[in-house]
Amino acid sequence: MTKIDQVRSLEEAGISFAGFIFYPKSPRYVEKSGLQAADLKRERININRVGVFVNASAQEILKTVDEWRLHMVQLHGDESPKFCEIISNHITTIKAFRMSADDNVGWKIYPYMDVVDMFLFDAVGVGYGGTGQQFDWKMLDSATIGKSFFLSGGIGPSDVQAVRDFSAGKPEMFAVDINSKFEIGPGDKDIDKIIQFKKDLDKP
Repeated sequence: MTKIDQVRSLEEAGISFAGFIFYPKSPRYVEKSGLQAADLKRERININRVGVFVNASAQEILKTVDEWRLHMVQLHGDESPKFCEIISNHITTIKAFRMSADDNVGWKIYPYMDVVDMFLFDAVGVGYGGTGQQFDWKMLDSATIGKSFFLSGGIGPSDVQAVRDFSAGKPEMFAVDINSKFEIGPGDKDIDKIIQFKKDLDKP
């Protein structure tokens, strides 16, 4: 998120989390957008805030957690299990994994099982950050994940039924992480699309 009015709209719509990217190379880098932590405080916006980091130092992450009053941290880089443990001692921590077709899910997540609170599964791409592409969710069907996770990677408005079908067989699935398929431009969200997507997912 990069716009204060859009963050407010998400909160009013009952969206659970808003992500703020603290990776300078991202086109959605919040520090470049002009949005500041003081804006959220001034507007009394209380939506759960998730900070997204890529290979940042522990000092930088924890300083940002305090400044922005983050509720969760997503680690999207090459962070080691030991590093993740340091961060998770201070705040709820999500480790993101970029999935390729030949990955063994169990081997990939095993070193992090006891040092983070949740996982996030995304599609692999060049560099870091979202690709707008999906990976094969069937990779997760045969894996014993044993921890709550976010499903991410190119999920769009047309994927409602696919997400519903997948989540029905995966009780560990905690949330859906959406981004580029709901944007007008980088960091500029189509709020109406997001609200409709939530309504469609929530239908009995």
